[in-house]
Amino acid sequence: MSAAATSWILTEDFAGLQAQALGLAEAAGLRPELRVLAPRAPWKWLAASLWPAPLAAVRDAVRAPLPDLVIGCGGVAAAVGAALRRGGSPVVQVQHPRMDPRRFDLIVVNRHDELSGPNVVVTRTALHRVTPERLAEAAAHWRPHFEHLRRPLVAVLIGGSNGRFRLDASAGGELAGQLATMIRRDGVGVAVTPSRRTGPAVTRVLTEALAPVGGYVWDGSGDNPYFGMLALADAIVVTVDSVSMVSEAVATEAPVLLAALPGRSRRNRLFMEVLLAEGRVRAFAGRYETWPVASLDDTPAAAAEMCRRLGI
Repeated sequence: MSAAATSWILTEDFAGLQAQALGLAEAAGLRPELRVLAPRAPWKWLAASLWPAPLAAVRDAVRAPLPDLVIGCGGVAAAVGAALRRGGSPVVQVQHPRMDPRRFDLIVVNRHDELSGPNVVVTRTALHRVTPERLAEAAAHWRPHFEHLRRPLVAVLIGGSNGRFRLDASAGGELAGQLATMIRRDGVGVAVTPSRRTGPAVTRVLTEALAPVGGYVWDGSGDNPYFGMLALADAIVVTVDSVSMVSEAVATEAPVLLAALPGRSRRNRLFMEVLLAEGRVRAFAGRYETWPVASLDDTPAAAAEMCRRLGI
């Protein structure tokens, strides 16, 4: 298989899943075609692991001719990918497939997935699309937009409630208070980007608390400044609900501070413990902190191992 091989990305219509699969493919030098999986009735009402004929559930997304390589991410992609592999296409699964690992040519999981095997590659961080080249481009584009903010600049990445952690107006207000205090005490600039999961009430309390003291909160209009904030930040604060956002943050050269939320998750705890032990992240205590760090990014290594094993 050459670097010019045809490839598909299979995921549901979730940006986080797509970013992981695309990050792996791009790091391998592939130019994949994104195939979004939207299960039809009655399959959309059943767990993908129970589908008797997975390809029938997403027929429009997997029409022939099949590619030289399939990279899937998420539970629906696992069911579809395992079915495609029976048709002869090599299949790489990102994230725990929740089915027999032998049904895939390769599986790439984070350490907190607690999966191992001869065809399993384990990473410390989630896969992503943050690269030095992409950060440099974003820095050049967004630097003029953030010149009005004080330096050092703290980028704040906000997630949302997800069944394990709660980020409502109350929790958001507490975080907003910490950030406002940090601006006043430490003389820093603060730029906040909510995510798709951030509730409107949370965005509102952040804006109301930070705008009067010179903070910036993206209102969702225009281009997303996310990569620009990653590129320009002197430190990054990330809410603990999102493994993906933390993984993207630690791929930069900025210190990363973890903002606690009400709730708990064993998987998130295992993930964060690795980064805490390596000194790459610290708990956010409402103050600006900086310490020597280096970029931590396992995406290139995972891509190299995929290429080695599959002969790409």
